[in-house]
Amino acid sequence: MDYIIGQKPPAAAPRAAAAPPPPAAGTVPAAGIVIDGDQRNFMADVIEASREVPVLVDFWATWCGPCKTLTPILERVVTQAGGRLRLVKIDIDRNAALVQQLAQLGLPMKSVPTVAAFWQGQIADLFQGALPESEVKRFAEALLKLAGGSMPSADLLEEARAALEAGQPLDAAELFSALIQNEPENPDGWGGLIRALIAAGDEAQAEDTLAQVPAAIAAHAQIAGARAALALAVEGRAAAAQLGGCQQRLAADPQDHQARYDLATALNAQGKREEAAAALLEILRRDRGWNDQAARLQLLKFFEAWGLDDPAAMAGRRKLSALLFS
Repeated sequence: MDYIIGQKPPAAAPRAAAAPPPPAAGTVPAAGIVIDGDQRNFMADVIEASREVPVLVDFWATWCGPCKTLTPILERVVTQAGGRLRLVKIDIDRNAALVQQLAQLGLPMKSVPTVAAFWQGQIADLFQGALPESEVKRFAEALLKLAGGSMPSADLLEEARAALEAGQPLDAAELFSALIQNEPENPDGWGGLIRALIAAGDEAQAEDTLAQVPAAIAAHAQIAGARAALALAVEGRAAAAQLGGCQQRLAADPQDHQARYDLATALNAQGKREEAAAALLEILRRDRGWNDQAARLQLLKFFEAWGLDDPAAMAGRRKLSALLFS
């Protein structure tokens, strides 16, 4: 719940001091990434500084409970930006004249916490209330995108995914690990690392890594997809050894659904996603309820492992919908 400025609850414990940020990798020196601002230096610390890097201004108060939740999140997100963002914290009670002046200029200042984003000397965006860290990250990423930049984590993620797609799983694993070092609860980093280890053939390490995923993100779609991919990799290895036998069984009996199911699992293990989906869809065309809908359930597991944006998954979902609702 937000607190209304001027309506102070009983005095609370003082805010903990911000931890010193790590060495910066951007345009703002380490000592200037997170600072306490005031009315005297607002023009230099915010308006002028925003002509070089985007600046987030955190308007907070010692008596504001949500501020105590939001401010550490802002500090963490800005620090992770590696100097590409600056955070200026303004205590509204110590800078009442500044708050009043900004309100007269149109900045909504009726409640705290209020976070205003400045770029090129102007307010680019703002939000009020204590947002979860994922939302604060999205806010910061949008601001950086507006300024023509991106978060270092976004750069690492893009590079890691490119390495994985280029068939360099060990390089990808190193990059995903670096991303996790920067952001320990980044689901893209954990999911990508598990997938890279699977691609490298190290399923045991992938399983160990899956067990280390922080509980806070264990149910995230990226983790669920990586978990499904690992299960399919183990299952597919056994099926791949019998690929020739599956093909022979199908040639002898096109109604051998188990052979077609095993064939689909083997094809998926070989990265032949379209062919794997087609095999399971063929089972559904011939016998939708076979083996308690095993073909449909396996197809959904494929989709989860491949990811929502995968072309084979999107095409397979369309075909599955057409088949089920025809």
